[in-house]
Amino acid sequence: MVPGVRSFDHGAMEKDHARPVQGAGTGPLSRSGRADRVPPHLYFVVSAVFHYLGPALAVLLFARVDAVGVAWLRIGSAALVFALWLRPWRAWRQVDRSTRALLVGWGAVLAAMNACFYLAIDRLPLSTVAAIEFLPVVALAAFAARTPRNIAALGLAVTGVYLLTDVRLVAELLGLAFAAANALLFALYVVLAHRVAQSDALRGIDGLALAMLIACAVALPIGVPDAAVAFTDPLVLMAGFGIGLTSSVVPYVCDQLAMARLARPTYALMVALLPATATVIGIVVLTQVPLPVEVAGVLLVIAGVAVHREREGQTR
Repeated sequence: MVPGVRSFDHGAMEKDHARPVQGAGTGPLSRSGRADRVPPHLYFVVSAVFHYLGPALAVLLFARVDAVGVAWLRIGSAALVFALWLRPWRAWRQVDRSTRALLVGWGAVLAAMNACFYLAIDRLPLSTVAAIEFLPVVALAAFAARTPRNIAALGLAVTGVYLLTDVRLVAELLGLAFAAANALLFALYVVLAHRVAQSDALRGIDGLALAMLIACAVALPIGVPDAAVAFTDPLVLMAGFGIGLTSSVVPYVCDQLAMARLARPTYALMVALLPATATVIGIVVLTQVPLPVEVAGVLLVIAGVAVHREREGQTR
């Protein structure tokens, strides 16, 4: 799906599957045992809710700031939080060249993904963008769908996403193009984020913090001009900071905590829940009421996630 990415290699995934689950307090993401006592699926649920809650609030801000400007406010405010919280540049000095290259790639993907996502939701319903966002990620789950049960789960999830996809997409080709680009970048995000989460070279969420600082720098030239209006309006600036906190800090931290303990195929299929959460948040925050066929799509997506089961002994 994404040419040139080693993590899609079948042999590499089998090696990942052979790795033992890291115990409480011993994994690369654990500074203490407390984080490991929380079920990883719960971290994913929190991430799924905030993944679209922040963007839904961002849509309301589009009347004051252009989409790319809002995207940079999100990235920049998240980078500021991580910088003050973790001081991740200390970790940068301790990692090798290959880990630095991985972090630079992840940061660039974060910058491009956020920009494409906001340009898409500026033109299309949130649930539609979420549905398109899921499609490439299903390829990750397909690598491990070797049982009839998991194949059926994938079939249900894909059918649900198909029903969620608005047939009126042809009316907004530019929005569709941005949504498709965001979807490919999101699949790459899952691959790179999963590799960082399981890296022994980084502790805790230092990798995420470094990647966010890199994303902020990458997006700086195109984002700041559009975000400039926020620097003269304290309320808009505070709203942008809140979007960064709810869109990037909370969900991305939860993603890393979940990815450190969930197999990549399991995480990839659970991502099928995102169109459902996007639909619910779209109703509550943006009053984007779905059609009956879209409700059916949400139910099929949830059914696909419920049917899926990991194989015995599958951990990565």
